[in-house]
Amino acid sequence: MILMITLFTTASFLVLGVSVWVLIKEIFTVHVPPPIPQRLKFHMLHYFFQLTIALGNVLEKMKICPMPRFFCFIQDLLVSKNNFGVLVKNMHFGTIPVRLFQPKATSSGPRKGIIFYHGGGGVFGSLDCYHNTCSYLAHETDSVVMAVGYRKLPDHHHPVAYHDCLNATVHFLKELKTYGVDPARVVVSGESIGAGAAAIIAQVVLARKDLPQFRAQVLINPIVQGVNFQLPSYQQYSDVPFLSRKFLMTCACKYLAIDQSWKDAMLKGTFIPPDHWKKYEKWLSSDNIPQRFKRQGRQPEFPGPFNESAYLETNHVFSLETSPLLADDKTIAQLPETFLVSSEYDVLRDDTLLYKKRLEEQGVPVTWCHLEDGFHGCIVLFDKNALSFPCSKKAMSSTVSFIKGI
Repeated sequence: MILMITLFTTASFLVLGVSVWVLIKEIFTVHVPPPIPQRLKFHMLHYFFQLTIALGNVLEKMKICPMPRFFCFIQDLLVSKNNFGVLVKNMHFGTIPVRLFQPKATSSGPRKGIIFYHGGGGVFGSLDCYHNTCSYLAHETDSVVMAVGYRKLPDHHHPVAYHDCLNATVHFLKELKTYGVDPARVVVSGESIGAGAAAIIAQVVLARKDLPQFRAQVLINPIVQGVNFQLPSYQQYSDVPFLSRKFLMTCACKYLAIDQSWKDAMLKGTFIPPDHWKKYEKWLSSDNIPQRFKRQGRQPEFPGPFNESAYLETNHVFSLETSPLLADDKTIAQLPETFLVSSEYDVLRDDTLLYKKRLEEQGVPVTWCHLEDGFHGCIVLFDKNALSFPCSKKAMSSTVSFIKGI
């Protein structure tokens, strides 16, 4: 009994200490960009986000529970699921968990289909976390939505998540009739790393003549390259809340199974061979970013002096399974109509801008929604009432409007 009381007291003081430490950091070091409204609410959400990560890190260091697993447990525990009047069914395609969202009303013919891959950097995110996003899309667009619960950290690294998404997608595309989906109106979509997966799979499916081709791709705050971390948005918003450049690099290294000691080489670009930069500079350079998104000032030398050892440890970032932005012109030109969402206060903003430019240069129709007061991951808050933001609702309404127009 005494031991239990001691353990409880110690745990309570530990949680209290971590909570106070994170609160002090939030108050004195976290800067909320002025254009983001409801700043106190933003601080509160970011505080709990950071507190969950901090507690997870403590548990991981104590060898009790990996941080990603603890974060997802808390995240899913707090989710209030809303089906928005659609039928929801949990299934497995082989060993891959998927969730199907189908409108209840009868339809005169096959419906649109939406394939959705959730965000979370391969670390966070889940079917439950994005449940409301998918059910709302199904209801508002009168579509059948198939969301993929791909495997992620801490147990699985790249390319497991990509293969799960691809395999589930192939299965769904082969069984569209079973789910009442029109093969000519299938949309592949995702948010953050899920949007990156959607971009990759849209390219892969082009070569699969045995499968229906996508009618459109919807990419919300996508990450489409892992090469240039010195783009204007990566510099301007390196310390932006929710997804700082440091946190992004940490997640990317963990996801790609790259040792954290190579983060500096990746940041400075010293892992990029000169011949690779010569080949890809036309697509990756900051020169491709419109002037209105740039700030005046001296730009760092990029890429830095080549380090062959760094290249050998990180060269898989040049794979199209990691950086779909690097696909050749012939592939890009065949891609379907595209809807892009970018957020101003997001280190990944310029990934969207680079991909937008590539698509438009190859004649692909692009609809672009830029959230001037947006931040990374804001769309998941679209239905959170008091915890929602104008950018959250705009991201969702714009996505719905695009899909309804297909």
